Amino acid sequence: MDLSALQGKSAGFIWELMFTRSMFGTQDIARQQDILTQLAALVDAGRIRTTLGATLEGFSVETLKEAHRRSESGKTIGKIAIKY
Repeated sequence: MDLSALQGKSAGFIWELMFTRSMFGTQDIARQQDILTQLAALVDAGRIRTTLGATLEGFSVETLKEAHRRSESGKTIGKIAIKY
């Protein structure tokens, strides 16, 4: 995907990899299970929750404009994600 159109803009493209240990077969791969177990317990207990406010579908100019419009409105609470 060519992201050069985002250069010079206040935009970011962020990859979040949850399973890096398993992807790279690190020596502490079992730690991933511990982390996910702890995370599940915190979510189940209501101690943590997502900051996601909205998810827009499709990576397009129109979707980016809509995300930007919502962000500029001053009424958005939480993060806006674009599902590619």
